[in-house]
Amino acid sequence: MAYTAIDEPTDNFRIKLYAGNAGANRAIVWDETDTNLQPDLLWFKSRTDGQSHALWDSVRGAIKRLIPNSAGAEGDEATNLDSFDTNGFQVDAEAIVNGSSRNYVTWGWKAGTSFSNDASSTSIGDIDSSGTVNAAAGFSIISATSDEAENKTIAHGLGVVPDVIWAKNRVRGYNWDCYWKRLGYNASLILNTSGAARTGSWGSNTFTTTTFNTFEDYSSKANEAYIYYCFAEKKGYSKFGTYIGNGNADGPFIYTGFKPAFVLTKKSSGTSSWDMHDTKRDTFNVAKKHLLSEDAGAEGNTAILDILSNGFKYRSSNGDRNASGDTYVYMAFAEQPFVSSTGVPATAR
Repeated sequence: MAYTAIDEPTDNFRIKLYAGNAGANRAIVWDETDTNLQPDLLWFKSRTDGQSHALWDSVRGAIKRLIPNSAGAEGDEATNLDSFDTNGFQVDAEAIVNGSSRNYVTWGWKAGTSFSNDASSTSIGDIDSSGTVNAAAGFSIISATSDEAENKTIAHGLGVVPDVIWAKNRVRGYNWDCYWKRLGYNASLILNTSGAARTGSWGSNTFTTTTFNTFEDYSSKANEAYIYYCFAEKKGYSKFGTYIGNGNADGPFIYTGFKPAFVLTKKSSGTSSWDMHDTKRDTFNVAKKHLLSEDAGAEGNTAILDILSNGFKYRSSNGDRNASGDTYVYMAFAEQPFVSSTGVPATAR
């Protein structure tokens, strides 16, 4: 039976639904009451309006906003996110996080341990890096500066080879490059577009338990700030993989080893949306409410998948999610491990 070292996934990842009120300095508290969680990465989306996604992290700070559905550079926004709080966060009056009569979802991840690597002193990597790390949950936020050279290496702090990395140039209008280990070290998906995986972007060397390679932008850019969100799979808590579609309403079952709280999927072999589901917005099967990372549109409402005690199963033949013979990537985080470290099983919805 499955075993996990993370019996309480909500110690590391949480989801919050709230209604906007256009009020300033508004504190939003997580629903969970067993323990606090101060987030280090927050992703916001209005569910009811055509409003861009918005993303902040504690390494760059609460003023520095990135837009996941845009290639745009980082912006300074003083009236969006005010702070990362002890058990939640504080938002201001802007429509992107707190508009009147709008409903929102926020996904939050915890890192929490300060990280710094002087490459010349430690002989780990070629480029200095810093940030925050949660090695137990397989998550780090890494800041680094380009040096106009390809195939340089950067420390990630996870202690294992990353499974997924999202990368963004903070100062230029460049796409979000997403590495997926299951696609190979030289492939990339673009978080803000629907395009298929491309090659030639992450360098030619294998990533290691201490470092990853810089991607192609470094070959022409010097002294520019980048941010990296690095994820490593943890049994019973997170899973990052691929599946093959069957083009049938009785779609494939994807085993994760836990009851997912959050599922993101994308066709890698062709054009498709990035599909985002969670169990706060859909409390029973079939899960219908979905958002698209590359699209500012409001939440969709189409029967798509079942979220199960040990994975998820597609109930749609839609080509964005389940075309016959096509390859898809996914990332999932747990609501509950399939079996806890003390032998407690997850229940179906």
